[in-house]
Amino acid sequence: MNSGLCSLIRENSRGEVRANEPLASHTSLKVGGAADCFGVPADLADLQGLLAVLKKQNIPYFVIGGGFNLLVRDGGFRGAVVSLARLNRLERREGDRIYAEAGATNLALARFAEQEGLAGLEFLAWIPGSVGGAVAMNAGAHGGATLDKVETLVTLRDQEPSELAQAELLFGYRYLRLDPGAIVVAATFRLVPDDPQAIAARMADYQARRSGQKVGFPNAGSFFKNPRGGQAWQLIDEAGMRGQRIGGAQVSEVHSNFLVNRGGAKARDFLQLAALVKEKVKEVCGIELEQEVRVVGEE
Repeated sequence: MNSGLCSLIRENSRGEVRANEPLASHTSLKVGGAADCFGVPADLADLQGLLAVLKKQNIPYFVIGGGFNLLVRDGGFRGAVVSLARLNRLERREGDRIYAEAGATNLALARFAEQEGLAGLEFLAWIPGSVGGAVAMNAGAHGGATLDKVETLVTLRDQEPSELAQAELLFGYRYLRLDPGAIVVAATFRLVPDDPQAIAARMADYQARRSGQKVGFPNAGSFFKNPRGGQAWQLIDEAGMRGQRIGGAQVSEVHSNFLVNRGGAKARDFLQLAALVKEKVKEVCGIELEQEVRVVGEE
């Protein structure tokens, strides 16, 4: 299936196509089996054409951005994985707006806004990952949230682009409701003018505040959402789980809401460790933690 699938994708894409691609190379946790086929569309039109082929042939697929907040199981993925890495255009638009494609990194977007003298995205600079992921999970820090700054959002569903105004979106803490099958491909951010040096100073301050999250090993960022009125890391500490280890996966000794790959970890190690953390927090604190990390693939 792999060679036939990749041949089909190559015939219908101007981008890069790889067979049996290890997904551990494309996720921040550095775990996960291979995808039958891994495609990197050259641009939005190429993405639309590729998705049309996959749908017509009834081939399973999922879309990957920066690979953060993602855990791929050890059996990999039977079908196609589509990377948005080349959809990374950033453009200043009239009225203090910035248009950003989903594959641009959060840091690149924040730096571009700084250079343009537009404030409002400083908090995003040190959140790992890409714009598409930040929008899809409404990433935030230091009192800022991505969707609070979004004026319009462009999604693909059934290969057709749709532009939605912020008022049409249903979103909240680490949450955005999208129609089933919809893919975030771009967003326009409405910002405010400011001195680039003042913007840079705020970014440096936020970077310093996040120094406690430098855990030193591959990770997916915060593994669990903060429950209402609380902090996930504090609950994990109260449950005595800081430093707990299963195989190569460990609850970080630096920041206990980070599960890290200490070397040689398997996806199953993280899944078992996450289940144990949730069990202990429920037992000790009476609170059910919810994962931020998305899990895909085969056992």
